[in-house]
Amino acid sequence: MSRILNVASVAAVGMTAATMLVLAEPGFASDLGADANLPAFSLPGADVPVAAETADLPTEPAAPVDAIEQIVEDSIVEPEVEELTAASLAELVAATPRPAKLDAELRCLAGAVYFESRGESLAGQLAVAHVVINRANSGRFPKSLCGVVHQKHQFSFVRGGKMPKVREGRQWDNAIAIAQIARDDRWKNRAPGALYFHARYVSPNWGKTRIAQIDNHIFYR
Repeated sequence: MSRILNVASVAAVGMTAATMLVLAEPGFASDLGADANLPAFSLPGADVPVAAETADLPTEPAAPVDAIEQIVEDSIVEPEVEELTAASLAELVAATPRPAKLDAELRCLAGAVYFESRGESLAGQLAVAHVVINRANSGRFPKSLCGVVHQKHQFSFVRGGKMPKVREGRQWDNAIAIAQIARDDRWKNRAPGALYFHARYVSPNWGKTRIAQIDNHIFYR
């Protein structure tokens, strides 16, 4: 007799797998004798269909589909996703690491923030950064950030087509962080769509649509 027993047969006679294996040992029945009080059971074979062995087994009602889906959903372990969150723009600036090396485009953008608005609030600096980005994306100005910043007669801090030397320190670090945040659109801009700005103490009479005033700058599109 084979040592491999059908699981349904084991359950049908209410016996453990260990007991069934013992009963399945060759010669076991002959050792006990013909009158041994053994439970009646059959192993499935060519003359005993498997269905006959399982027909009388107790069955439980199938779990509802919703319950199964919930079990599967609960068993899924989502991978941890590291996200950079901040309660304020100041926290986001502080949490934004400075790149080991600034590429030319980021340096130009940070330079515009630094020289045009380093004395403004972080929200004001962010709005200035977005003006440069908006211009590059508008089709009405040079297509690169450096092209926008170095365009003639646009930014007064550019002299002879060159940007002055920056002074390393907290204000420059903040400008670099603001440039990255604006470039990656990671914080809401309070002057959306702005293409121009000027200090509030001047009146250029541009005739453009005013969007917002942030600190000492007024923004237009």
